[in-house]
Amino acid sequence: MGSLLAKNQAGGTCVICEQTKMVGIHLYTSFVCAECESSMINTDTSDPKYKYYVEKLRKVTKPGIYS
Repeated sequence: MGSLLAKNQAGGTCVICEQTKMVGIHLYTSFVCAECESSMINTDTSDPKYKYYVEKLRKVTKPGIYS
């Protein structure tokens, strides 16, 4: 079961660094690699890079519900 889950959720193109990575998290229809996730978590809100991350994360959109 674990390997099946890993295969279904394996990697993608990161919305932050725009590189294809194998490890990270999926947010709705977008992917954030583990390196960018870690960097975002450890960035202080007063750091100029914080604004950069906020702008990049605006690309993440919630999928609509189609009936």
